[in-house]
Amino acid sequence: MAKRQLNRRQNWRIEKIQGERAARAAKRESQTLETLEGGDLGPEQTGLVIAHFGVQVEVEAKEGDQAGQVFRCHLRANLPALVTGDRVVWRAGNQGIGVIVAQLPRTTELCRPDSRGQLKPVAANVDLIVIVFAPMPEPHANLIDRYLVAAEHAGIRPLLLLNKFDLINEQNAPALNALLEVYRTLGYPVLEVSAHHGDGMQQLQAQLDGHISVFVGQSGVGKSSLVNSLLPEVETRVGPLSELSGQGTHTTTTARLFHFPRGGDLIDSPGIREFGLGHVSRADVEAGFIEFNDLIGTCRFRDCKHDREPGCALLIALEEGRVQQQRMNSYRSIIASLPESSY
Repeated sequence: MAKRQLNRRQNWRIEKIQGERAARAAKRESQTLETLEGGDLGPEQTGLVIAHFGVQVEVEAKEGDQAGQVFRCHLRANLPALVTGDRVVWRAGNQGIGVIVAQLPRTTELCRPDSRGQLKPVAANVDLIVIVFAPMPEPHANLIDRYLVAAEHAGIRPLLLLNKFDLINEQNAPALNALLEVYRTLGYPVLEVSAHHGDGMQQLQAQLDGHISVFVGQSGVGKSSLVNSLLPEVETRVGPLSELSGQGTHTTTTARLFHFPRGGDLIDSPGIREFGLGHVSRADVEAGFIEFNDLIGTCRFRDCKHDREPGCALLIALEEGRVQQQRMNSYRSIIASLPESSY
């Protein structure tokens, strides 16, 4: 059945109803906040946002007698939008409810586009992004390279993780090995694991310890299975792999931060199919391809588009094998997807 199209009046009415609901929710939140701040609040202390639920967040106390305890907190109206991983200043109130009074500076932020295409942060202060892919659904270099560009742009160290390596067979092994060899040659760390069988999971845990990590990758690659294996006490539902599309179903509904026993944290975020790169410029994309670093700016023409121009340093490197065709194809695809204003 074709999806019914809404007319302008119907869209206006839906937006009006949603706006009224949001206004009522904001009013209730404001009244609750006034009640809290009108009572006795504890001293200011630092905390860590470990989950976000609409207008409230869960904060883990990081100091004093309450260190390690989790409190549901309201946000003061003048605060920016908070996300999981944010470090904050908060004050405890009555009945385990607190008030966040300030956001501490972020070192990094991980973003993705919302339903309207606007870029929104989904996690803060991440220092390791684990790019997960698997033999099925078939991995695409273009998507992996988009993650790498976004990681480089955000200043977050990437780790490439091939999950379900027990599904490698004679048919898919050549293409997978060729794909991985490109990234190994570039110096990117690559791990092969099987969350289902447990192979390689100790090596993965060693890479995660001491870092604030997040798993990203298309649906069906086993991100939830990896979380279940690393944190067996955490119940993360695993969605089935669609028989029709070969893609899994999204199972995680909100970003939540978990602690590893030996130190380090994992932010389990909603399935992110691909990063929105509409906020980056052509120069940002070029900087994300690390093998281009010594080549950009050495072409014969200053405005070289690295397409067919004579004296193009990238094309010469491509002919000489210093740049792989797979990566050049990804670069051209990403550049072509950018809005014209990014040029």
